[in-house]
Amino acid sequence: MIPIFESILPIFLIVLLGIVLKRAPFIDQSVWPGLETLGYYLLFPSLLFLTLATADFSGIELGTVALVSLVAVAVMTVLLIAIHPIARARGMSDSSFTSLFQTSSRWNAFIALAIAEKLAGASGLALVALVMALIVVPLNFINVTMLVWYGTGARSMTTLVRRIAGNPLILGCVAGIIVNALPFGIYPPVEQAVDLIARSALGLGLLLVGAGLKLTDALRPSPAVLTPVALKLVVFPIIMVSLAVGFGLSGETVLILALCAAVPTAMNGYLLARQMGGDAPLYAAVTTVQTVASFLTIPAVMWAAGLLVGPQIAGG
Repeated sequence: MIPIFESILPIFLIVLLGIVLKRAPFIDQSVWPGLETLGYYLLFPSLLFLTLATADFSGIELGTVALVSLVAVAVMTVLLIAIHPIARARGMSDSSFTSLFQTSSRWNAFIALAIAEKLAGASGLALVALVMALIVVPLNFINVTMLVWYGTGARSMTTLVRRIAGNPLILGCVAGIIVNALPFGIYPPVEQAVDLIARSALGLGLLLVGAGLKLTDALRPSPAVLTPVALKLVVFPIIMVSLAVGFGLSGETVLILALCAAVPTAMNGYLLARQMGGDAPLYAAVTTVQTVASFLTIPAVMWAAGLLVGPQIAGG
């Protein structure tokens, strides 16, 4: 699938640029923490808000897609929690486990959006945006909870509630869903202003991932890296497709759900790990290996899903 490879390649190029810029002598190293803060509190929330606020969800099997998406997240969450005692017994710290958890459960909706647009046009975009609306909020809730509980920061119910209630990514998603449900759209000049801010989010996030990479970890991946690669790129798609077929979905809907589950982890989790005491270097290494592996695994997942439902996507 050439469109899939073409959609992933720019990500690698920007990550590589981040690696180069991080080591460039003409850039003050003190700039990176400020960029991380800007992305976390403004750019990524703006992108999530605008994507969800302007998505068209008409003509989609909302109830069944919602059920499949949320049950898939629940199954994956239970599986990952069950893995924690095993990971600890093998010497993994709790902060590293939060990065294993994040990189196994988060998904890069913007890679999925780019691929879906090339493969299925407006209908593919709408379905990915719907899945995004359904699971981004619970995924952020779950991952923030795990970071508060297992990260290196303070652990208490007050901290948990404060982190969740004030998480800018969750607030951006909730605001986007609310605006989408209103009978009127965003005032065009305001929408254009938010769009200008949001456009820089993905590029900056990729640069920050590259800047935070430990190349030795990425080039010689350990079990701590390979485990979330397998869980995210193989196990999660199997769970999602099995549930979709089991609940009676078919055709393009199953293929797009497979795509949503098969994309590598989201870059904003790296920022979350930096902000909340997770293992950010491990997150960056897993992100790199997952994205490389996804060159092969995404086409494989789409092909396998196609065998179950038939080649419903033009260009598939």
